[in-house]
Amino acid sequence: MHTKQLTWRFAWDYPAFRVKLISGILLMGLIVYYLQDFFVFVQSRTNGILVHDRVLEILPAHDVSVYIFLVLYPASGLFFLRVRKNTTLCITALWGYIFLCLIRMLTISLIPLEAPKQLVHMTDPFSVIFYGSNMITKDLFFSGHTATLFLVGLCLENKREKIIIFCATAVLGILLLIQHVHYTADVLAAPVFSYFFWYMGKTIARI
Repeated sequence: MHTKQLTWRFAWDYPAFRVKLISGILLMGLIVYYLQDFFVFVQSRTNGILVHDRVLEILPAHDVSVYIFLVLYPASGLFFLRVRKNTTLCITALWGYIFLCLIRMLTISLIPLEAPKQLVHMTDPFSVIFYGSNMITKDLFFSGHTATLFLVGLCLENKREKIIIFCATAVLGILLLIQHVHYTADVLAAPVFSYFFWYMGKTIARI
């Protein structure tokens, strides 16, 4: 079902929309500002658990960074293209991603994990936004890339586009496992979390 779409100029006339948009952007800015210090703390922990993952034992580790971002970035481009004309989608995704970041920080804090033994460092030109110049390998449960892409699929309204993004999410999850940057549980749990983030973002958009 398609939600009612408001133009940006028309939506801006509603105080509730302005509050949700501005407060969301400010909160997201604070999260990004704090994330570098948070990930440095996570990487410095020495009490992490090394998980026995049968799937990673079977899969040989390879650097597939290029393919990961060939999946992720076009999907992100499609999402931003749709956001330009759909203010409800914007608020849903913005607050859904805020919840994603906050809950992921919580789960990473509560579930300290050591990086998989055969991890191949993933080269991401945009990782500097979140990690700075630090090499972070212990931000594991749950997979942020998988959760983000699945959240995009949930937010989109066109059925064909949703199917494409969900398929892309499955491919992305497999690639992350081949890269050995996540455990299987990290990837499988991400869509479950994303559903709740989407629901909470959608609820805020409707208020």
